[in-house]
Amino acid sequence: MGMPATIPAPIALSPRVVVFDYGEVISRAPSADDRAALLARAGVAAPDAEAFWAAYWAHRDELDRGTLPIADYWSLVADEIGATWSDLDVHELWAIDHRSWLSVDPGTLAVLHALRSGGTRLALLSNAGPDFGGWLRHGSFAPLFEAVFVSGELHAVKPEAEIFEHVMRELGIGPEDLLFVDNKAVNVDGAVAVGGAGHVFEDAAGLEAWLRALAA
Repeated sequence: MGMPATIPAPIALSPRVVVFDYGEVISRAPSADDRAALLARAGVAAPDAEAFWAAYWAHRDELDRGTLPIADYWSLVADEIGATWSDLDVHELWAIDHRSWLSVDPGTLAVLHALRSGGTRLALLSNAGPDFGGWLRHGSFAPLFEAVFVSGELHAVKPEAEIFEHVMRELGIGPEDLLFVDNKAVNVDGAVAVGGAGHVFEDAAGLEAWLRALAA
């Protein structure tokens, strides 16, 4: 059994609101085992893995926007790599893929708790299909956030201005109070483009340093 994790000293940034991405910020990236399991179930041999991942990501924005049903998404992936999958195959591919994104990074969670204990308002904004809504709203970390925004429910994705403007309206803030954290620079640029400030996440230590500098 490992040592109990500790929560850092509070970080107070009120009236600013810190809006967090989910994937690869709060969650960890899918592991090598996760990726291997998906390739195996898809029937993709190692030499063809690169083509599979290219097809996997090619239509992800449409899936995350909520305009492409899950079955249609996997059909497009199959078409691009020359695979044939039954409806039952697709159910399993979806489940393996979905589970691979359900994890937490304890370092990021410690920072979230420090912000919360400092009275800082928090929200979550994820590019994800509507099938992730339950996990994001009802997982153990969900009470840390006053609002959860899922792109697949809003039919808009980061880095589009529309989704950041929606978030600010719902939170009742102007761009000067928007602090956005994402692992993708293009998404952070989207927040900056509407007048907010942002941090490109690499690790929890860098995130905490950025937030404490703002608090100081």
